[in-house]
Amino acid sequence: MSNNMDRRAFMKTLGCAGALIATSQLPAIAEDKPEVFPERGRFERLALSYATVKIGLEKPFSILHISDTHLTAAYPHENEKKQTLNEKRTVTFGGRQEESLRDTLAWARQNVDYIIHTGDLIDWQSEANFDLVKKYFGEGMTGSLGNHEYSTDMWLSDPKESRDEKYKDNTRETIQSVYPFNTSIHSQVVNGVNFITLDDVYGYVTPSQVKAFRKEVKKGLPIVLCMHVPFHTEETWRVTKRFWDKANKKYDDSTLPAPSGDYLAQQEDKTTREFIAWLKKQPLLKAILCGHEHLTFQDQFSPTAVQYLVGANFLFTGREILFY
Repeated sequence: MSNNMDRRAFMKTLGCAGALIATSQLPAIAEDKPEVFPERGRFERLALSYATVKIGLEKPFSILHISDTHLTAAYPHENEKKQTLNEKRTVTFGGRQEESLRDTLAWARQNVDYIIHTGDLIDWQSEANFDLVKKYFGEGMTGSLGNHEYSTDMWLSDPKESRDEKYKDNTRETIQSVYPFNTSIHSQVVNGVNFITLDDVYGYVTPSQVKAFRKEVKKGLPIVLCMHVPFHTEETWRVTKRFWDKANKKYDDSTLPAPSGDYLAQQEDKTTREFIAWLKKQPLLKAILCGHEHLTFQDQFSPTAVQYLVGANFLFTGREILFY
């Protein structure tokens, strides 16, 4: 599950599985003529935020963290459900998702050392979307799964998505054959920092994942946890509910909204609840990188770690993080 290599070794291992891949491996990407700010360059339309994580490294490095691209491709020969989703969901996300991904990868190639994507690269399963996964992860990007990676046909799915391990089992082997990393939990040591990617796409974690994570802690290295769904604090939950439930409304009170969905699962699932409590006491944890909520926010998760949510990549969004 774990590898230990420096950046030079990364450059020699194109397509290897790991938590981060060197951007020096990314190929040149054809320049699209920007429709926005045409006189200022294509990267003007990127909505990038920035963060720094102080660890005390001898050799600093930087990453571009992106999430939630929601690619919506389908080949003409795929079934009617795929064609329906292609039509409707492409409208939902604006139809420029792959363009945004190409822009962020091109920017990363010039400006950071590594890139990570924390899930929902695709919006639902299709042959065309899986080919895009192989194309982009194989060219120098890797990371973690999102809940949409497991969605066969979204609301058209049969069986209906049940948000549990049994539902994942329907396509788990297929997904693992497409994504070039251990989709449950994976570790990669970069410049002395242990990046651990974790499948928590329905909010919870499993006992086997907890066991594997505890083994990683025993290495004694600084840890950056990368996953799709945030481990909600009161503040991440407050802004999440504000974003999704109170659009176009001003605050009328400051009461914390009642837990639901992923946050409720994190409170009710004993394994997850105990893991989060234990994780908050681990001094080796230095940061958590996640997405899912389509908003950019950061909050203190533990005494030693900030949790960084990054906005949706289909909106040309990303965050550069310097580790030093």
